[in-house]
Amino acid sequence: MNRYRAPNLFNPTYSVTMNQTDVEKEPLGSGPHQNQPLKRYGAPLEKADAVMIMVHGRGATPESMFPLADAFNRPEVHYIAPAAANHTWYPHSFLAPVEKNEPGITSGLLAIRQIVAMLNKSGIPHRKIILLGFSQGACLALEFAARHPQRYGGVAGLSGGLIGPEVNTDDYGGDLKGTPVFLGCSTVDPHIPKERVDETASILTKLHARVTRKLYEGMGHTVNEDEIDRVEKMIGKTTHNELQDQSDGE
Repeated sequence: MNRYRAPNLFNPTYSVTMNQTDVEKEPLGSGPHQNQPLKRYGAPLEKADAVMIMVHGRGATPESMFPLADAFNRPEVHYIAPAAANHTWYPHSFLAPVEKNEPGITSGLLAIRQIVAMLNKSGIPHRKIILLGFSQGACLALEFAARHPQRYGGVAGLSGGLIGPEVNTDDYGGDLKGTPVFLGCSTVDPHIPKERVDETASILTKLHARVTRKLYEGMGHTVNEDEIDRVEKMIGKTTHNELQDQSDGE
């Protein structure tokens, strides 16, 4: 199976700056990731049929996510990508005790929450917002969806899982209201145990998400074409407001 790896280096082709002052200043707190630039790509927000928040991985940049946008080939989508301070959302493994990864985790979740609040105030409902992340970004996107359940357009966690040394259903409440969730990961990912992917799928299912979990034999820590195809279909159903069950995975 062919594989896709988003570049970590800055590519000026994908650079459209969104000033930090454009982010709604909610009274939610602050942290290391609240003074970072955001990047936009794709359709203008006022003309977009959906918005995807793209959260990059460790050592990467917001721009490194935009080749994925090209791969999705959905010009009707507006893409927003936040930046982590020093290119890292939190310093240790997502399996480390949460306190060792603070204030990075809380600040990263807040960055996503501020973008969602800004989009809502711009007239974009949750059901037209897709959360996508890779690696560290996938962990943050999934954790955000589990902590702030709504009927999103979709959630895609590419090589990631819920955060913490262990996860417990009792730590999460609310209703994802049938939000389609795609979890894609390798069977031998050096950073993401497949057991955590399974636990994440279980918890999100109990929050009433429609979860598709796909483990790829020997893939490594990357993104492949099947994952791109699945996310592209999720985007298509969101832009066309098709709310039927998208779950076709294991």
